[in-house]
Amino acid sequence: PNTPFSLTSSFNNFFRRNFSDEVRGTFLDKAEVTDRVLNVVKNFQKVDTSKVTPNAHFQKDLGLDSLDTVEIVMALEEEFGFEIPDNEADKINSVDMAVEFIASHPQAK
Repeated sequence: PNTPFSLTSSFNNFFRRNFSDEVRGTFLDKAEVTDRVLNVVKNFQKVDTSKVTPNAHFQKDLGLDSLDTVEIVMALEEEFGFEIPDNEADKINSVDMAVEFIASHPQAK
């Protein structure tokens, strides 16, 4: 007979076999996300790479305007393979904000 434990175990096995990592919610390593975000920001034409740090604010520290920030967010979407909703993209104004959002997003690849 099935006990609650075996039902749970069966469900977990079914879930593991039938749903992708994306649905299960695997997350990228924060150090990897940080490196990749820094790389995207450093490759943005208008950025002085010597000013790019994990704490750099796009406007205050890097001198970017709001359109530049939109372009960086679009580059991050391409780098990590998922769309960042506008309401979340509006909150991303620094390297560390980008890292926090992406590292906590299960669709980031």
